[in-house]
Amino acid sequence: MKNKVPCLLAAVCSLGMMMMACKQSPEFVVTGIVAGADGQTIYLENVGLASVVLLDSFKLNASGKFTFKEARPDYPDFYHLRLNHQLINFAVDSTETVSIIADAGTFATSYTVEGSTWSTAIKEITLAQLDANQAIKRLRKEYEAGIISDTLYQQQVMTVINMYKEIALKYIYSQPMSTVSYFALFQQVDGLLFFDLYDKSDSRAYGAVATSYNHFYPESPRAKHLYNLALQSLKVLRSERMIDLDKIATEVNYLDVELPDLTGEKIKLSDVAKEKVVILNFTVYQSEWSAVLNTTLSRIYSNHHAKGVEIFQMSLDGDLHLWKNIASDLPWICVHDPQSVYSQAAALYNVKQLPAIFILNRKGILVKRVDDMNHLEKEVESVL
Repeated sequence: MKNKVPCLLAAVCSLGMMMMACKQSPEFVVTGIVAGADGQTIYLENVGLASVVLLDSFKLNASGKFTFKEARPDYPDFYHLRLNHQLINFAVDSTETVSIIADAGTFATSYTVEGSTWSTAIKEITLAQLDANQAIKRLRKEYEAGIISDTLYQQQVMTVINMYKEIALKYIYSQPMSTVSYFALFQQVDGLLFFDLYDKSDSRAYGAVATSYNHFYPESPRAKHLYNLALQSLKVLRSERMIDLDKIATEVNYLDVELPDLTGEKIKLSDVAKEKVVILNFTVYQSEWSAVLNTTLSRIYSNHHAKGVEIFQMSLDGDLHLWKNIASDLPWICVHDPQSVYSQAAALYNVKQLPAIFILNRKGILVKRVDDMNHLEKEVESVL
């Protein structure tokens, strides 16, 4: 009996060490089954801040079973499985094993995931994003066929975007520190973020997640990136302080735009903005609100142009002839984007609805986004 005690202790100690080793495993495992994918290759990829990195691949056989092992990230991070052009998104935080069962035909939409707290919710966000993309593609076809107008197209796109936001916000405000909240915040449609950095309501969503990530993962690259975005948003909107603005002294510069004017000469926003306060306006002349907007801009231009105020008005009209007729009577700088509602320039500023109005100060810093035309002159005067 005496000889068995040391053996028993050794066994207990050995088991304890094994359990500790498991708890501190430097790897995570992704395993599962994909039915109907015999001979196809499945890929595991890391979705980084700036790029997607291929980590490993596996050729599936008739059983459809696969297993990947990778180094566990230092902070919560995002991954996806790719089969052909279909993706399954998931996150890895403290998780050691993620199990996924899917079918090759409906790989991206009908899978199940276990072992990851938030990856089921990430599936809900992914499906909402896919639904939004499909709805907007349908609207685009109607717009290109002339069935709906520019204005109606923009309005219906916003309705689709708001439906996605409703799903995303239930996680963002209830669990802002979660990977699903971060994931939901950065989903896109047509190359644009659903959540607009320069929208007052959306800014609060960025602030909520940024504050939580900065608290729980202060050294994470994602936390720092999000913190800077939230800072940029708050600087532009002058909104309620949700994070400490004194910690970072980053200036928010505008994104340059170069488009043709009435004569066909390309005009750069950066050339116009030198030492001036600039009203940057994205607009569509063929809309019910255009005349009222231009009347407001005309009054402001008349009152403040001599003090150094300039207007850089960018038209997204599909009808070039209409734009030229109206722009020829306006005293400020008028340019036209031939990409119309697919404008890359508008995408740079994350413009989702029109009119969109921004103000740049004399240093070339984007300082305000104005949502109410009735307050535009007051906002310009405050910058002057």
